[in-house]
Amino acid sequence: MNKDGHVLNAALLAIGLGVILTVDTAISAERLFTAGVTAETSSGDDIQTPIDIAAQLGNSVLAFSVPVVLGALFPDVDTAFGRHRKTLHNLPVLLLFMLFPPLFANLQFVWIGVATHYLLDVVGSKRGIALFYPLSATEYNLPTGVATSSQWATTVTLAVTAGELVVLFIVHTYIIALDTAPTIINETVITGVLPRVLPMYLHIA
Repeated sequence: MNKDGHVLNAALLAIGLGVILTVDTAISAERLFTAGVTAETSSGDDIQTPIDIAAQLGNSVLAFSVPVVLGALFPDVDTAFGRHRKTLHNLPVLLLFMLFPPLFANLQFVWIGVATHYLLDVVGSKRGIALFYPLSATEYNLPTGVATSSQWATTVTLAVTAGELVVLFIVHTYIIALDTAPTIINETVITGVLPRVLPMYLHIA
């Protein structure tokens, strides 16, 4: 996918994540009101009117949009420095971005943009990316990919984005709340996943 496709994917993903979180908050608030309890947003403000819900939606979308879009653009820096689809299109780079939030208390959602960039290149692009670079230059992709110049490129981008949002909705609803996920996921990566995945990565590559 080209840069336009990645920006479109990241922007729609940020909006979708904002909607998922806001709708969940609004539904929870309605249930609490029905039970006679005052519901509050994460910032402590009562959700009582559509204006409150719209404000929460705006805050959620803004919170995701900038870091996710920046993360989605970052891997293509290797078009100017290094080898494109290799130097910054690999799992070690993604792990670095996932480690930043717990270690340095910033870049909380940037890794989401990096991850969705990789996914779009693997699922939506004919060429794929070198997931295990620099240990292996082999590029991985799926048969669903199209050329960046294809008339179907935007359609594939939208389809991948829709699939991502469906998965994220299921995760948020049934597995782990997305607004609490970054801390939990990052702690899990450092204490549990990373020590196990790194040896596997070295062995596979």
